[in-house]
Amino acid sequence: MRPKIIIADDHAMVADGLARIVLDVGDVVATVRDGLELVDAARRLHPDIIVADVTMPGMSGIDAMRQLRKEGIPARFIFLTIHTEARLAAEALRAGASGYLLKHAAGEELLAALRTVLEGRTYLTPMVTKEVLLNLASSETSAEPRLTPRQREVLRRIAQGERLKEIAFSLGISVRTVEDHKYQLMRTLGVESTADLVRFAIKQRIIPD
Repeated sequence: MRPKIIIADDHAMVADGLARIVLDVGDVVATVRDGLELVDAARRLHPDIIVADVTMPGMSGIDAMRQLRKEGIPARFIFLTIHTEARLAAEALRAGASGYLLKHAAGEELLAALRTVLEGRTYLTPMVTKEVLLNLASSETSAEPRLTPRQREVLRRIAQGERLKEIAFSLGISVRTVEDHKYQLMRTLGVESTADLVRFAIKQRIIPD
């Protein structure tokens, strides 16, 4: 019997393209556009594998995986993302992911990842392997998180009460990009709310208290 696969990506063209690729190894039982839809579809359809983006509306792919794990749903997750940060890949693997690769490498590499995961092994793209292994080996409590200049700027504006649309306009970037920066900030800092971001910004003197 061919494995059942769910595709989760908020870009319709990307999701459709991925669905065509994975038909080589399994049957696509659903394509969904956000993390909440993913959780619902997995509950109903009991897929063998879920190919998901990390950053999605409603709930991130990693949080969706955590939720399904809590409910005892054993679908194996392969994350396909634009994010090259070793910290994020390491987090996904710690949380239980079976695969992590980059969108611009999708195609033959995705098929290789699917076959690897179906064999019960873990697939990690060679593009970030060394850094991820170092991240996994390092102490999670070691150092104060280091932010990029753009992350610090986005954090400063969030902490000052600017809306995401305002930040996007001021910085000349898309709202989606601002949302990605905010998501990365929360993951990097290990916080769960905007209020936590504000407290961190004050503590680090990114904004005055």
